[in-house]
Amino acid sequence: MLQALILFALTYIAMLLLPRWRPLVALISAALFVLTGMLPLGDALTSIDFNVLLMIAGTMGTVALVIESQLPYLLSDIIIEHVPNVKWAIVILALFAGVISAFIDNVATVLMVAPIAVAMAKRLNISPVRMVIAISVASNLQGAATLVGDTTSILLGSYANMSFNDFFWYHGRPGIFFAVELGAVGASLVLLFLMRRENAPVLAGTRTVVTDYVPGLLLLATILLLIVASLFPTRPALTNGVICVGVMFIGAVYSAVRKKSLRALLLPFREIDYLTILLLFGLFVVVGGITEMGVVDAIAQLLARLGSGNLFLIYTILIWGSVAVSAFIDNIPYVATMLPVTQSLAAGLGADPTVLYFGLLCGATLGGNLTPIGASANITGIGILRKEGHEVTTRDFLSIGVPFTLAAVIPAYIYLWIFYGL
Repeated sequence: MLQALILFALTYIAMLLLPRWRPLVALISAALFVLTGMLPLGDALTSIDFNVLLMIAGTMGTVALVIESQLPYLLSDIIIEHVPNVKWAIVILALFAGVISAFIDNVATVLMVAPIAVAMAKRLNISPVRMVIAISVASNLQGAATLVGDTTSILLGSYANMSFNDFFWYHGRPGIFFAVELGAVGASLVLLFLMRRENAPVLAGTRTVVTDYVPGLLLLATILLLIVASLFPTRPALTNGVICVGVMFIGAVYSAVRKKSLRALLLPFREIDYLTILLLFGLFVVVGGITEMGVVDAIAQLLARLGSGNLFLIYTILIWGSVAVSAFIDNIPYVATMLPVTQSLAAGLGADPTVLYFGLLCGATLGGNLTPIGASANITGIGILRKEGHEVTTRDFLSIGVPFTLAAVIPAYIYLWIFYGL
């Protein structure tokens, strides 16, 4: 077990020190687990969740078509037309970004909504820094709301065999969706307070022209098909992945026919983040390796001792520990590693793992908002501001990120324990 633990620790350290090379690090580590015999090749292949990889790839491709159609920009323009001042524009745009990110990748959401805030700030001759930060943290918040909202949600859904509907209603109780939305309400009230002095009137511009509504319908079709598939508990393991990739392929063919260009067929495939796919591919094998070697059970036993065998204390340590960890490291490898740990913890306590699963997802997703480097959405938003000539200090970000995160996590923390812990 010591050999596996050392390799796992070195893998994490390398990913922290070499963020651009994380996929390669994960793949090398995976290869070492197999080559050293710590994880047999057959077990390595079965440890890879191809359903997750297909879901992520398919959703990314469809989202690329939606962005190209300009539909999200039109929706943003309509919202701006109906707000009285900058304060409400920021809050509504943040809420809008949150709603989109429940179904679309968080980075893609920031890329769609942040430019609207920058353009509005230019018209009003004000700084867009606080506006874009608000949009970034709101985008990251809603990733845990639905099965397709974030990579971490997809990981949990596949690991715990949860359907799209299970995020809304699970085991006869309201699901994690409502915990996230409760947090969104609290965070929005905090935003209103933080932006209370931004009372300049908003002047709406010309509405964006949508070139094609079909991609938006395809994204809606993906969601509806996932809902329908969830009604069949004995569905094949790759069902959700096949749905997402299938709809993306339909969209690609439609785009090629509409544009009369074979190059258009490749657009959604080019926009897939293959580095994330490779990262997850490697991590699945790494996690399989440490599970095989008993590391996961050892971590679970350590947490159980820290929690003195008390489910509430363990839940508290898990959710707030996840917030702290995710403030500094990528939550994808963290969640991939901790899912089997939470299952082992629950098994040791003889408890239903749901409260720990949901606590892990909430903490790991929302914790990214604590720091500028805690989530890809934050890094993307800061990058947009930098291109516009605005430098974001750590103080600028923390002044919004910290109260926003606390206002979102505390209600979710209480909600999940009431519905799944008691």
